[in-house]
Amino acid sequence: MRVRATVAYDGGSYHGFAVNMGVRTIGGDLTEALTKCLRQSIELTCAGRTDTGVHAWGQIVSFDAPEDADLLRVRTAVNRMLGPTIVVRALEAAPEGFDARFDATSRAYRYTILNRDVPDPFLAATAWHYPYPLDVDKMNAAAAAVVGEHDFASFCRRQHAADGTEKSRVRVVNRAGWHSDDPNLLCFEIEASSFCHQMVRSITGALVEIGAGRRPPEAMAAILAARDRSAVGNLAPPHGLCLWSVSYS
Repeated sequence: MRVRATVAYDGGSYHGFAVNMGVRTIGGDLTEALTKCLRQSIELTCAGRTDTGVHAWGQIVSFDAPEDADLLRVRTAVNRMLGPTIVVRALEAAPEGFDARFDATSRAYRYTILNRDVPDPFLAATAWHYPYPLDVDKMNAAAAAVVGEHDFASFCRRQHAADGTEKSRVRVVNRAGWHSDDPNLLCFEIEASSFCHQMVRSITGALVEIGAGRRPPEAMAAILAARDRSAVGNLAPPHGLCLWSVSYS
């Protein structure tokens, strides 16, 4: 049967999601655990290949399992092996042919910043500690510029297809903005049909520069129009980024 899993993980000690021989990855550990539990070779497909150090709360994974597999037992066994660093939050039968990646209609990421002078040891692994004042209103005004369909060449690393052609960096962003229930803990949420490599961290880094007063909010539109990677400053560090949810039709 086709199976769909919702997976959360702390990516801090892993070299991203994708299976990569010679280094420890989320996909590698998850594949190994599922193979042991199901006693057959497992091939995973994920909704979004998170990079080194990036976390997830709502990563979606699909794979095939024996028709008579007890999914509750499998979930419990995998969580005993991998938890609490990697946790299968839900495991359920999916429609035949379901593909976690290609059936997804959108992905949402959340970036968290601890904005105060004193660090927090309990947030150090999942939030970027930024000790200087940030103007959230200016960051929200700038974030509005990325909503819609744009060429995000200024915010993404170049990638090439197997035939050597450069992949398009045009994406459709459905929403983007900052919110906070705690004035010291800022959350940036962005949802798009898909993302290109380092896109969210690049956008976050640019927004922080604007919030810190080093650029005006109008600079965001100019950065987009430039279609030049050098127009953006430093990336936001990976540990503040989390794949929050994935949507399907």
